[in-house]
Amino acid sequence: MTSFSRYLPFVAAMALVVVASNILVQFPMRGAIGGLSLGDILTWGAFTYPFSFLVTDLANRRYGPAVARRIVFIGFMTAVVCSIIVPPFLFRHGLIEFETAADRLVRIAVASGAAFLTAQLLDVTVFNRLRRQNWWRAPIVGTLVGSVFDTVVFFTIAFSAAFAFAGPSDGFALETAPLMGMLPVETTRWISWALGDLSVKLIIAVVALIPYRLLAARWSQPAVAV
Repeated sequence: MTSFSRYLPFVAAMALVVVASNILVQFPMRGAIGGLSLGDILTWGAFTYPFSFLVTDLANRRYGPAVARRIVFIGFMTAVVCSIIVPPFLFRHGLIEFETAADRLVRIAVASGAAFLTAQLLDVTVFNRLRRQNWWRAPIVGTLVGSVFDTVVFFTIAFSAAFAFAGPSDGFALETAPLMGMLPVETTRWISWALGDLSVKLIIAVVALIPYRLLAARWSQPAVAV
């Protein structure tokens, strides 16, 4: 079995997660919890994207950080490409109502790629430093740290007025509204989107410990590498 074919399942899993997330992020959730409208802060992509950290951590646990980084770079390229081609595809087929301008797509692609690469490589580094400790420590700490950076980098580049040089801004995202759609504090909408997204990532990070434990328990610990 060749070196590449050994970790092909991780490549396929990462590509699947990234593609699915880029599609599902176009669809806001429906419903409400109390006075909180889920559609104001969440899309379905928030529930699939965090599993990219699970794929990275499993690859790291099985083959070490060098292979994990290769998986990350494949995911990075997939994320950038999907960010550009998925929204126009869905619009042309009537699956979403609004068309995104080409230069706006470029800004989203830059944000998506930068966030993915930063967060995932940070996850690999943190995981590798903690891999000899309790089985749960490396995946949970790595994923939590990566999730925070992913959220901050993506939403800041994609929506903050400070990054207007990266491309056209989203006027709706920059409008002020009650925090999380219900709290008395007023802030720009993208801040609420970021908080909602991060909340789901943190929950998924805990839930993902279950499949991580079930799969990783079958493998021997690889040698620590840089």
